[in-house]
Amino acid sequence: MTGSEDKRAPPHPLCFRARGVTRVYGAGAAAVHALRGVDLDLPDGELVVVLGASGSGKSTFLNILGGLDIPTEGEVLFRGEDISRANQHQLTEYRRRHIGFVFQFYNLMPSLTARENVALVTEIAEAPLSPEQALAMVGLENRLDHFPAQLSGGEQQRVAIARAVAKQPSVLLCDEPTGALDSATGILVLEALKTVNDTLGATTLLITHNAAIAAIADRVVIFADGRVREVRENADKRAPGEISW
Repeated sequence: MTGSEDKRAPPHPLCFRARGVTRVYGAGAAAVHALRGVDLDLPDGELVVVLGASGSGKSTFLNILGGLDIPTEGEVLFRGEDISRANQHQLTEYRRRHIGFVFQFYNLMPSLTARENVALVTEIAEAPLSPEQALAMVGLENRLDHFPAQLSGGEQQRVAIARAVAKQPSVLLCDEPTGALDSATGILVLEALKTVNDTLGATTLLITHNAAIAAIADRVVIFADGRVREVRENADKRAPGEISW
């Protein structure tokens, strides 16, 4: 099965197609229903902002798309391939080949320079960018040999983005990447993410509580109570430097 078989799908090729996705943790009276039947099509190459309150299911859904979790029920296709029934070895290979992750906390190795932190990924990737190329893409070509303690929070986050994109992933999944940053610094991080999306064409999903960030997206997805409540294409897309919060 591929996304092209669904006549309701968007006209460009689909990166992800989700149908009837549920995720339940625990059982009986203690069961937590994190996702309650998610249907969503995400075209290749878009920058997608995912909004929703804490507990709405957006991070659970991101983890399923990234192969960190599997649905309890339902189907998730990545470019026509079913990842919802993959085993752990297959999911590990999927993550290694296709997925880059960026989280709210940077998870950099404090004893390694920016260049060395990025090199950790390039050593295991199939066709990586060099650490210098990846860091230049996020505007840190002059900070290659600085350690995390010598970098600001925004610079550390951009090193984390460079590390994620150095393996040239098909998909970049970002969970609250500006959550720990002030507005001015957050805009620099959003500009780095937009550059990656424009340059590499990686389908980029950005989870945030901050509704103002939706203005930079090609598509906005709103989660509530474990379901997708709204999907809209952004007719008036703005540059990161044009927004504030």
